[in-house]
Amino acid sequence: MSDDKQYISYNNVHQLCQESAARIKKFKPDLIIAIGGGGFIPARILRTFLKEPNVPTIRIFAIILSLYEDLTTVGSEEETPGVTVKRTQWIDYDQCKLDLVGKNVLIVDEVDDTRTTLHYALSELEKDAEEQAKAKGIDLEKQPEMKTKFGIFVLHDKLKPKKADLPADMLSDDTRYIAARQVPDKWYAYPWESTDIVYHTKRAMEQGNDVFLP
Repeated sequence: MSDDKQYISYNNVHQLCQESAARIKKFKPDLIIAIGGGGFIPARILRTFLKEPNVPTIRIFAIILSLYEDLTTVGSEEETPGVTVKRTQWIDYDQCKLDLVGKNVLIVDEVDDTRTTLHYALSELEKDAEEQAKAKGIDLEKQPEMKTKFGIFVLHDKLKPKKADLPADMLSDDTRYIAARQVPDKWYAYPWESTDIVYHTKRAMEQGNDVFLP
């Protein structure tokens, strides 16, 4: 897999967010939840392109989930998918004064690989939203307009069999599941993971993964 390593530049990430913003605006997100660490930078860039005049800036919240384990091979930077999802940081709803009920919530990550992390994040956030609605005495069966609507944005969706599912109605709605690019099953190295950004950017340019024309 390491022979297929693809270097993605900051310029490329910025342009993918800009290009996808029009579709995401159709979803009308009220807030963004970024999955760390890959979703942090795309979420912040995306917020710039979602900004509307005279409308408050969309709030970004962070969750951190771990699905990857370092290879034991000395000197290797590649990672291999883990078996289970580990929740290392979640939202403190009371402290953040965050109410999910009736909102359009956009979940952001860098890549849809095995889909396990996205499935976990969506499932847990749906549970949180339902619990908040119940605490407020809202019957979502009788008040479906108060049900939280979730969408997902990723930079890259790998064309491979997935280990977990997302709702069919989400996957069939191009305003709720948005992948800037569908890509082969290769190793994608993102710039925020690099310890030598000059070399990283040079390799991205050589591979055509830097700036693309409209």
